[in-house]
Amino acid sequence: MEHKRYIRKVCLLGDGGVGKTSLVRRYVDDVFNDKYIVSFGTKVSKKVLNIGDVELTLMIWDVLGQRSEDSLHAAYYRGSNGAMLVGDLTRQDTMEHLQKWRDDLLAVERDAKTVIVGNKADLEMGFAPTWLASFSKQLDSDVYRTSAKTGDGVERAFEQLGKRLMGGG
Repeated sequence: MEHKRYIRKVCLLGDGGVGKTSLVRRYVDDVFNDKYIVSFGTKVSKKVLNIGDVELTLMIWDVLGQRSEDSLHAAYYRGSNGAMLVGDLTRQDTMEHLQKWRDDLLAVERDAKTVIVGNKADLEMGFAPTWLASFSKQLDSDVYRTSAKTGDGVERAFEQLGKRLMGGG
């Protein structure tokens, strides 16, 4: 039986320094570099997933994390099918800001699917796990804990977003 083929645009959204670029590099190329590189504008990467009888190509947009670029962000959001909302598990403020990132995305693409990703799970968490559970309930989304450094949870987080884009998960 032939695979159904779909292409979906997804954005990685979140504050600067939370590890968005590192997550993409770990997922697409299986590499990690702990040197911080500021993303300017956006970088697009591609990864193909097989979900059941579906071949899903993710066009992954790594969007700059500076909040002052709202009008620029809106241009990047157009046509997005979904997003990973990425925060740093060592810095609660970066997690709290995910609601604004999500709201800004949904103002442009109201049907976009989102998942919350708490990155840097290899480090000590900077807040209570109960806060994270409450926050995920508030945003009506599961939280996937990842470490771009070790690779833990990265593949699963992208696969779960892929499943949500296809109507499952």
